[in-house]
Amino acid sequence: MKTEQLKDFYRSGSYSWLIPPISLLAIQQVFWRTPYGGVLQGVVLGLITSLVALGIVLTYRSNRVLNFAQGELGLLPTVLSVMLIVESGFPYIAAFAIGLAAAALLGVSSEFLVIRRFSRSPRLILTVATLGLAQILVLCALLMPDWWGSGVTSQRIDSPLNIQFDFDKFRFNDNHVIVVIIVPLVLMAVGLLLHRTRIGVGIRAIAEDFDRAGMLGIPVRRLQSFVWSLATVLAFLALFLRSSIYGLPVGGQLGVLFFLRALTAAVVGKLTDLKTVLATSVVLGVLQQGIMWNSGSPMRSNALMAAMCAGVILLALIVRRQTYSRFDNLRETLSMGETRPIPPELRSLKEVRIGKVVIILLFAAFLIMIPYWFGIVTILRISSLFVYAIVMISLVVLTGWGGQISLGQMAFFAAGAAIAAKMIIEWNLDLIPAVIFAGVFGALLSLLVGLPALRIRGLFLAVTTFAFELAMMSYFLNGRFFDWLPSNSERVDRLPILGRIDYTSSRGIYFVTVVALLLTLGAVHGLRQSRTGRVLVALRDNEQGVAAYGVSVMKAKLMAFAIAGFFAGAAGALYVVHQQSFGGLTTNRLGNSIRVFIAAIVGGIGSTMGAMIGSLFLFGTIWWLRGDWSIFATGFGVLTVLLIAPGGISSLLYRFRDWLLTLFAFRRDINVPSLIADDQIPDAPPKTVEVDNES
Repeated sequence: MKTEQLKDFYRSGSYSWLIPPISLLAIQQVFWRTPYGGVLQGVVLGLITSLVALGIVLTYRSNRVLNFAQGELGLLPTVLSVMLIVESGFPYIAAFAIGLAAAALLGVSSEFLVIRRFSRSPRLILTVATLGLAQILVLCALLMPDWWGSGVTSQRIDSPLNIQFDFDKFRFNDNHVIVVIIVPLVLMAVGLLLHRTRIGVGIRAIAEDFDRAGMLGIPVRRLQSFVWSLATVLAFLALFLRSSIYGLPVGGQLGVLFFLRALTAAVVGKLTDLKTVLATSVVLGVLQQGIMWNSGSPMRSNALMAAMCAGVILLALIVRRQTYSRFDNLRETLSMGETRPIPPELRSLKEVRIGKVVIILLFAAFLIMIPYWFGIVTILRISSLFVYAIVMISLVVLTGWGGQISLGQMAFFAAGAAIAAKMIIEWNLDLIPAVIFAGVFGALLSLLVGLPALRIRGLFLAVTTFAFELAMMSYFLNGRFFDWLPSNSERVDRLPILGRIDYTSSRGIYFVTVVALLLTLGAVHGLRQSRTGRVLVALRDNEQGVAAYGVSVMKAKLMAFAIAGFFAGAAGALYVVHQQSFGGLTTNRLGNSIRVFIAAIVGGIGSTMGAMIGSLFLFGTIWWLRGDWSIFATGFGVLTVLLIAPGGISSLLYRFRDWLLTLFAFRRDINVPSLIADDQIPDAPPKTVEVDNES
């Protein structure tokens, strides 16, 4: 009888939530054992992490979006509370209560002012909106201490209690005790709210189908505001408790690794199972402490932890049963501002052909004259813009056309830079073969990352590539772990191309990047006109339809990853020659792929023009905007552009082009249905009907 009960228990799957945390705990015990005091320290860290992970789960349930601003939502009220305690001398409880109220208000405001504006947009746009929101919150948190004439430093706050004790080589105080008591109670309260109340039922209904929940009478908007308020309160609790133990984050940021641990726990819990999220968060905290205890260096331990989190996320998403509703498919695969060509009715006209030639000649003349108009610094900056434009063109192919969301392009970029630098330094290789080898290596690496895309798609694929980028930048491309990587002191010389063409000057490297960009544009234009390009666009819009026509979806996805990886790797080779050094390319560049991805979306990820505009937006707003205009270099600029033009800045330019073509068609009396809406077509004159008076 007992055997049968065990079999039923096994088949029921009720044990399954224990498998991920137990597996991680076993890995920690085998490879990175730590004293029991370190285990307790890890439990405290994991409990704090679980609050952020729970906020990620809540916002995903209500809006079907991965909230990359979850940590930063709690940053602003935490800075307020810490400043009130440290600078104004407020009591601990009073400052905490004020911060709690500010967090609740901030959550409602963020949902109403930002998230609600993009509720009908594709999930990709809403995800970018959360990234822009995070930048705004970090900026406000950095500016807030100016009210007290102070700055954001690693300040710790003491609780009213006075408890301190040692346990197995680790020292603990009253703040650790507060975390161990308060966090489980908060998690239990949230769990009861979700599973035992009407609010929880409404949140689950919204997660299933936004529109149907509204038709059933569920107050969708109010519930979403409540969820974002609750998520912000959880983020505030996490950061406030963290500041009591570890201090306020220096620079105002929660930390990429902290968010990565929370994201890992949320993904392992399938963004639904709160028990798994909590257990995984705690075990990841223990694992972090174990790695830190054995490595002895915070930088090494953080790099190893990032690699571990990337592996856990990848494994969890591959093992996870993939289910996608029609609602999810529509929200994740909508076209992102891809522009249509000039209508065939106008394309062959003499005026249109002359206009295209004039625009091309003016653009070419501008490119040629840039190095003669500006100084060395500006020339080098513009040439680096061209290199990053190639990276964003790779995103156009992969995301804009292929529909595969990638937040890891800079990993391929850095890998290509490392290979090219090594070949040039060790083998005195020419630039052309170095670029080709770097591109091939980037393509192979991208194929490796693209394999999970055969099972994972949408925002979950974005999580996978994001974790991969962090692992590559912090561990696999870190000279502390691998000796073959070029060091900071090694110079990458600009050897003559083909042994004849010298490009050591700033003008020389400028024209090299111009030629590389033009070749990339030509190759991508030819790709879009080919069968492969048409398959990629069809793959983005309807995978099932592509498969029904006998096209291999697997090969098409891998082709998109390979092409994008080649361009990103080749751009890395150009960049390392441009900078003449590999050192510093990966230092403090964690999450750089996110900034590149945001810029590509702002520029218009559906077109190559959008890629070039995105590159200009990424750096031009930082380098050349001064005074009040510099605010557009922050998340405010990102949100402003997305509100005005969801398809990116390039979509506005193409709308203006279509408007001019429409005027031209009217004047020439040419009927162009693709440009002129039905209500704009002049009605035919009414027919005269003769009426027989006698009848």
